[in-house]
Amino acid sequence: MLPQRFKSLGGTPRTRAQLGASAALLVVAAAFALPLAWLLLSSFDSQATLSLQTPSPSMDNFSAVLTDEITFTPMLNSLILCGSATLVTVACAALAAYPLSRYRSRFARPYLLTILFSTCLPITAIMVPVYGLFVQVNLIDTMSGTALFLAASQLPFAIWLMKNFMDGVPMVLEEAAWTDGASWVQTLLRVVLPLMGPGLTVVMIYSFIMMWGNFFVPFMLLLSPDQLPASVSIFTFFGNHGQVIYGQLAAFSMLYSTPVVLLYVLISRRLGGGFALGGAVKG
Repeated sequence: MLPQRFKSLGGTPRTRAQLGASAALLVVAAAFALPLAWLLLSSFDSQATLSLQTPSPSMDNFSAVLTDEITFTPMLNSLILCGSATLVTVACAALAAYPLSRYRSRFARPYLLTILFSTCLPITAIMVPVYGLFVQVNLIDTMSGTALFLAASQLPFAIWLMKNFMDGVPMVLEEAAWTDGASWVQTLLRVVLPLMGPGLTVVMIYSFIMMWGNFFVPFMLLLSPDQLPASVSIFTFFGNHGQVIYGQLAAFSMLYSTPVVLLYVLISRRLGGGFALGGAVKG
């Protein structure tokens, strides 16, 4: 009886493993929560430093950054740049994923592997030739050229995601549309894409978020201060002698994160809606 009691006090191996996993998850959660807590507290602290401290609530940091030069114009540039690039990425990914999903070819698998490999290439490795190309074709310091390159850099992974979501749409629905005289373009626009709405939303959100946080590409390709997006204008808060205005930096970061959070909140319901194909293939 005594050994059994000690065993119950110490817990079974499975219980100890669960406690260890929970402790590890708490450590990871704390590693993410502490920077977010610093960001929130420092944004309301006019004397913010790198240390985590309780501030005397003040809106001075937000008042300082809510200007056309620091926030409004760069945020508008980011929305135009990332929004247009996201539309191009989603449209091209849908057109490229459709034949990969619907037609069988011996080149399909090598092509998909090539796409997957291209997602692993660091963007810094190709920026020098891209910069030289943009200078020669007069696309340097243009919003359209930068948006096209952002779309091209995000396109491989978008095609990979789009193809996997498109595989979940039953082929019989397209065959029924073809029987009624629809072309493949009409089938794609009126049957496939509406049924894979959650997948389309995932691709759009992922592409927009990756472009929204991209610093290096617009920093290299955009030169005019009035065209710089918010991801580049963040340099405003770094002084020439290593001094950083931490409070204003935190306030700007809070504002900079708002569009992405709002985008996710507004369309989060679509992400859990599923494809709703249960009644479409009956009969």
